[in-house]
Amino acid sequence: MHQYLFFIGDFPVRMYGLVLMMSILLATATAYFLARGEKHWQAHIPTLGLYCGLAGIIGARLWDVFFFDWGYYQNHLLEIPFVWQGGMAIQGGVLLGSIVGYIYTKRHKIDTWAFADAVAAPSIILGQAIGRMANLLNGDAFGHPTGGNFGIVYPPGTLAHATYGIQPLWPAEVWEGQIDVIIFVLLLAFRCYKPMKGQVFALYVILYSFARFFLENFRGDYATLVLGLKSAQITSLIAVGFGVAAFVWFGRRQQPAPVTLDAGGKKKQGRSLATNGTR
Repeated sequence: MHQYLFFIGDFPVRMYGLVLMMSILLATATAYFLARGEKHWQAHIPTLGLYCGLAGIIGARLWDVFFFDWGYYQNHLLEIPFVWQGGMAIQGGVLLGSIVGYIYTKRHKIDTWAFADAVAAPSIILGQAIGRMANLLNGDAFGHPTGGNFGIVYPPGTLAHATYGIQPLWPAEVWEGQIDVIIFVLLLAFRCYKPMKGQVFALYVILYSFARFFLENFRGDYATLVLGLKSAQITSLIAVGFGVAAFVWFGRRQQPAPVTLDAGGKKKQGRSLATNGTR
């Protein structure tokens, strides 16, 4: 793994930043492709990708600072913007990015939940998978020691090496990236079953949070918080709860039957869309 791609004078061009930007750009490109059937949506994808990407970086950084490393940053406030040192929590990035996306879609009269299902959820999880490559190259989001002669040994200069030296560590960030790809495929497959509007995004929240809860047992970059659980596990449990509730609620929503005109020009009630789900 290589932390630095090259140097411009004394300024390092880091692989972490490059791959992180690639994750945003490729997630946006995926969203553009998935929105190809909706020209109104597709026209907004570049701008929406920029806004949500920036919001995601800010949210991920602030979440890490306040929920994971506040003990350090409360005495080093000027280092909070130093994202190249590592320290980005995806849960905060998804939360703030989703809030910005919600506001944007409402302002531009885009069906928020239909957009979230068809475009946002698959694009976000694919971006997360690519983002975990950045963590591997930077030597952060690492696992704890395996206790054997197998695992990833990080080079000097990485946070993982500073924490555990040459001990082999569980490939926690690699596994998460691989699981994210599986979730991406599952979300696309689930769309084939014509779910109700909002259920695909809810399923994304459930699957990722469930996976993250168990993967945290292999993480070694921060300690437990309360009741033997880490902060990411606590937020994952909360997210699973909200996700399941939302999935059930979306499934029980009854869409009003479409109103059409008969041959005489009189209104007649059509069959409810709820019987086959919202497309």
